[in-house]
Amino acid sequence: MNVLVVLAHPRRESLTGAVADTFAAGLAEAGHRSELADLHAEGFDPCMTPADEPDWDDGDKRYSVAVLAEQERIARNDAVALVFPVWWWSVPALLKGWIDRVWNNGWAYGKRNLAGKKGVLIGVAAGSVESYARRRYDEAVRIQLDVGVLEFCGLESGGTHILFGSLDDDATRAALIRQAGDLGRGFAGLFGEASVAARLELQRPSARQASASPPSANARASAGGNSENCSTPTTR
Repeated sequence: MNVLVVLAHPRRESLTGAVADTFAAGLAEAGHRSELADLHAEGFDPCMTPADEPDWDDGDKRYSVAVLAEQERIARNDAVALVFPVWWWSVPALLKGWIDRVWNNGWAYGKRNLAGKKGVLIGVAAGSVESYARRRYDEAVRIQLDVGVLEFCGLESGGTHILFGSLDDDATRAALIRQAGDLGRGFAGLFGEASVAARLELQRPSARQASASPPSANARASAGGNSENCSTPTTR
């Protein structure tokens, strides 16, 4: 498959950047091709303009040159993988604005959609599995992104994969990077009915077990800030 890897982080050398690179390397090992869209480095403007505002009476509206270029990148690939730090239990504003402007009415939903494409989301989070599960933040993130973005636009979802504990220690960060490589190597297996059932089963135990456990120090520390802001692959 040809996969568009969309990176949304202000620092290319961040842990999120390393996750994107290792995921792409895993794709290559599995015989896939990847194209990187580094939104921050490319200076993508996430602010909506009248030129790109959805026209509910015109499903054939022609959008701005910048948006058409982004839509072409998606069109020439079989799948899209969004790689981002989890900020406020969602995507950064840069990525949200990219979705707002690019995944637009008449192209990604409405008169036409992205049926036939595949999508995966990889979020890097400072919080622990337990801290997310306690208040069901993990479920909220997945419903918002899997259902509200990918499935709403007709893509086959390979799931939202949250890499927890980005601010813990070097060993944890190294493990997250390896996990990203595994996602790349196993990319084709993320799709299909069997994979959906497997993902749901994987997600279920941690959430249920965590509800009975006391808050850890890491969970308390991460309650207000919930993503990888400043860590690199080897430093905090």
